[in-house]
Amino acid sequence: MARSETTHIEASDGVSLYVEAHGEGTPIVFSCGYCTTHENWRPQVEPLVAAGARVVLHDFRGHGRSEAPDDPSLYTMEKVLDDLGRVMDWALEGGSGQVVLAGHSFGGLASLHYTAQHKERVKGLVLLATGPGFKNPEAQQKWADQTERTAKYLEERGLEAFVSGRAGETCIGRKPELPQAKAASDAIVQQDIEGLAHFGRQISGKAPGIMDELPGITCPAIVIIGSEDKAFLRAADVMEAKLGNARAVVLLDQGHVANLEDPEGFNARVAAFLEGL
Repeated sequence: MARSETTHIEASDGVSLYVEAHGEGTPIVFSCGYCTTHENWRPQVEPLVAAGARVVLHDFRGHGRSEAPDDPSLYTMEKVLDDLGRVMDWALEGGSGQVVLAGHSFGGLASLHYTAQHKERVKGLVLLATGPGFKNPEAQQKWADQTERTAKYLEERGLEAFVSGRAGETCIGRKPELPQAKAASDAIVQQDIEGLAHFGRQISGKAPGIMDELPGITCPAIVIIGSEDKAFLRAADVMEAKLGNARAVVLLDQGHVANLEDPEGFNARVAAFLEGL
């Protein structure tokens, strides 16, 4: 049986961060999209451990089993990136070396920002339904406004209404009846609403774009997108064109959460990517 461990590590400001790891080999650190948890990556664990990877899951501050501080000032992009670096340190078990960063939506954007700042630490990138953020100030403001509406919805109606409504397609996919989608949903509704609202207002809604830095990110990257994820298809094309060494893969008939909707297809492409590294 593959070695597994779960624990909490401490952020630079004392916030407690949930982490778990399975298997041995090169670590691949999975980061979730906004409002989702490490449980969204559960279908990837066993197959990728079998492929020889050390699969590492974690929750951003304010999410999942990580601490959700009450102080809004403890939610910044800089802290999120520092948290990610500490997760990587833990994944490497105190040693040196590189990791593969994998992320969905906001988790992919955070992985890109970290890689741009610490290229020497990242062996490869797996980006699912990820965009490069916004250069246009008006587009950035529209995104911030949308995130504010999400935060208010969470505060007024709660997480069960959120995940069972239209937002569910971006959190657990278009097939909520699947066991893996149900497990992801169960974890989502147990989160701290104020922590998620703080994260949205202070981090997700304000996240800077990274378009100009993409050509300088030259580690191998795979950009995975569902063919029905219309809002991100153009972003996938841009990422493939702008990143220094990227290939886009489209999973047919899948949506924004393709790793839950089609885990076999997603896992096969990630395993092949890892083998190529």
